Amino acid sequence: MAPSGAMKQGIGSGGRIGPVDFSRRADLDEFAELMDQPSSREDMRACLRDLARVNRWFLGYRPTLEWLEGLRRDGRLSGQGPVRILDVGCGYGDGLRRIAQWARRRGVAVELIGLDLNPDIVAIAEEATPAGSGIRWVAGDVFAYPSADRVDVVVSALFAHHLRDGDVVRFVRWMEEHARLGWFINDLSRAAVPYHLFGWFARVMGLHRFVQHDGPVSFARAFQAADWRRLCGESGIAESQYQILPYKPARLCVGRMR
Repeated sequence: MAPSGAMKQGIGSGGRIGPVDFSRRADLDEFAELMDQPSSREDMRACLRDLARVNRWFLGYRPTLEWLEGLRRDGRLSGQGPVRILDVGCGYGDGLRRIAQWARRRGVAVELIGLDLNPDIVAIAEEATPAGSGIRWVAGDVFAYPSADRVDVVVSALFAHHLRDGDVVRFVRWMEEHARLGWFINDLSRAAVPYHLFGWFARVMGLHRFVQHDGPVSFARAFQAADWRRLCGESGIAESQYQILPYKPARLCVGRMR
């Protein structure tokens, strides 16, 4: 196992090989994700379905659900009507559908909104969701989200690593301004081992070509605890006000309860 700062050869934009320095986030221009580029709806649907499979296999929903359970146990979700939860970068919508299941089992009244910048992704999420789910799907930019639209909780999963550091800071500030009860970022932990293992796993399992390419790139673009302390500090949040939460396998999350 190489030290986290070791230089490794990795996939850059266009599939070319380039250096990966795990001591810092990979440059988003050099290490582009295919799913962030123009593509057909069919390709995007197949990619998102495979990402949902990966989330199931590797317990990707667990951090968000455990954090929401903490809010429930502390009494923050009771006695105030439906709790409005906004999922930013909702993708296939599988995370929100899991939250809906969790809420039904716990008797928590919720209003669920999935927001994604890509209209095709929003359409795919909606078509994958059973009728009568009550989930509202919205295509748009989070930074243009109507300020008059009440938000109690903001969650995101595998969204932050798509942002440049400056936009991560902007996103955290936005959540601080809008999320009445708290917010939770569910993302990846940057390290050489998951970077290489996931690339091997995706090829062996025959996952969609976007997933085979973008999975390792996502780990190279992801975070370490020092990154989150710096980014939250730049957002104006004291360390005592948030938690950095590692989860196996290879997740690093940030939670803020008010």
